[in-house]
Amino acid sequence: MPEATHYRWEDLPLERLNDRLTRRLVTGDRMMLAHVYLDEGCVVPMHRHENEQLTYVLKGVLRFTLGEDRARVVDVGPGEVLHIPSNVWHEAVALEDTLDVDIFSPPRQDWLQKTDEYLRR
Repeated sequence: MPEATHYRWEDLPLERLNDRLTRRLVTGDRMMLAHVYLDEGCVVPMHRHENEQLTYVLKGVLRFTLGEDRARVVDVGPGEVLHIPSNVWHEAVALEDTLDVDIFSPPRQDWLQKTDEYLRR
């Protein structure tokens, strides 16, 4: 029988991806939870992935541009959640310093293997 694991965000390593983006990760077998810290002006470039995503903003505001045609724009602020289905194109811009919780299913293998070059520029 697997055992439950207890985590404290402040005890987890802070991974710096670029000068405006850092994160902490908790990963299970079938899901991943991340604290993502974005400085104002940080851009997460347009991308898509097989992983279903929930983004829950705790602090700040993220402006999402959705769809390959960039036709939909949604601002997500504190206490709000955006669900991004599998393979939906999306981009995010931090309109102010932001902390969000991202949940992915299945876990993002590119994040775990550190092959997420689009975030490291």
